Amino acid sequence: MASYDVIVIGAGPGGYVAAIRCAQLGLKTAVVEGRETLGGTCLNVGCIPSKALLHATHQLHEAEHNFATMGLKGKAPSVDWPTMQDYKQSVVDSNTSGIEFLFKKNKIDWLKGWGSIPEAGKVKVGDEVHEARNIIVASGSEPSSLPGIEIDEKIVVSSTGALSLPKIPKKMIVVGAGVIGLEMGSVYARLGTEVTVVEFLDHITPGMDKEVQRTLQKLLKKQGMEFILNAAVQSVETTRTKAKLTYKSRKDDSETQLDADVVLIATGRKAYTDGLGLSDLGVEMTDRGQVKTDGHWATNVKGVYAIGDAIVGPMLAHKAEDEGMAVAEVIAGKHGHVNYDVIPGVIYTHPEVASVGKTEEQLKDEGRAYKAGKFSFMGNARAKAIFAGDGFVKILADKETDRILGAHIVGPAAGDLIHEICVAMEFGASAQDLALTCHAHPTYSEAVREAALACGDGPIHM
Repeated sequence: MASYDVIVIGAGPGGYVAAIRCAQLGLKTAVVEGRETLGGTCLNVGCIPSKALLHATHQLHEAEHNFATMGLKGKAPSVDWPTMQDYKQSVVDSNTSGIEFLFKKNKIDWLKGWGSIPEAGKVKVGDEVHEARNIIVASGSEPSSLPGIEIDEKIVVSSTGALSLPKIPKKMIVVGAGVIGLEMGSVYARLGTEVTVVEFLDHITPGMDKEVQRTLQKLLKKQGMEFILNAAVQSVETTRTKAKLTYKSRKDDSETQLDADVVLIATGRKAYTDGLGLSDLGVEMTDRGQVKTDGHWATNVKGVYAIGDAIVGPMLAHKAEDEGMAVAEVIAGKHGHVNYDVIPGVIYTHPEVASVGKTEEQLKDEGRAYKAGKFSFMGNARAKAIFAGDGFVKILADKETDRILGAHIVGPAAGDLIHEICVAMEFGASAQDLALTCHAHPTYSEAVREAALACGDGPIHM
């Protein structure tokens, strides 16, 4: 029986970051992981492989639509799907092996296998039981489906199956217009697949700013993706090679059938805590099957903590990482902190979408007086030079104090641009603070400054 200061269950972004920070703080640390590789869902079958496919297919789109305009003449490249899959896997392998290197560097033990907590202070992996003064549950999440729909990862697939289809389908139905559905849908649309997105609500990207929702849907439709909104999926029937999806209109209850080669179920994710023994241990759970924690990520059982997708909050890798660092600080007797009001969200379509803080709708519901400064990328020289003038930057600021309350970006490198605003919000900056900060020209980030100027006397280039 080995004894540790901390045992982390799960080696995803939350778990491995927590382990590294614990080790940096001088705690003897081990991580339980049953996969063959470290990194969890994100690195193996989530964020990282999907970004590889998004990048590859965006290059294809550029070659097909923009190269000739720039004087790059020649036949557009053909798609070698097996080679693209190999490229994707090489990206995954380099990242997961990198985590393994960091474990060795920080003297973190990898306890290979699936873990459970038979009692407080003990973690069982296989036939071995290890002692730990502190246990961090970082078990992540799994795809959720709809009642009566079975995911076989062949015809009806989750995001995991969608990453590794044996061939490019002619027709794909995506159920759910959230981040995963739109990203994977856009990958296959660029590859020539006829993609139809079926969404229960009357809008895409639930929870985002409504202007962003409308703009993104219009741009994705322009790229060939079709949308059926206000549609309740009733069933998915499959044969050996095809699927038939039936949905009911929420407007008039009429039923419609759609045929496809592949149906991607992208209706969100749910906390994964199966097999951990939490209920027998007496750990309190929420009604949605998440682990209940206090403001310090501690459960009601002494010495047991939880972070990431296993607890309440947005299921984002970077949220889990922040919590991983914070809980390590708490266990080490320091002050761990996560500012949940400044956690950005990104959709890696083209154009990208990024947001942080409040939406206009939330501010209106709160009755808070605000002002919105907006700037179109059509007024940004760098964006226009690369055929990326679609979209905008919108900054929301308090009407009286000018303090930045939120920001929403649709456009090139939105996922990187949002962090300038995150830092500003972390320091309680005003829109004027951004507007008075010199931005290099020509850069996409000038659009952020112009939106900040729009919160005052107005932008310069619009």
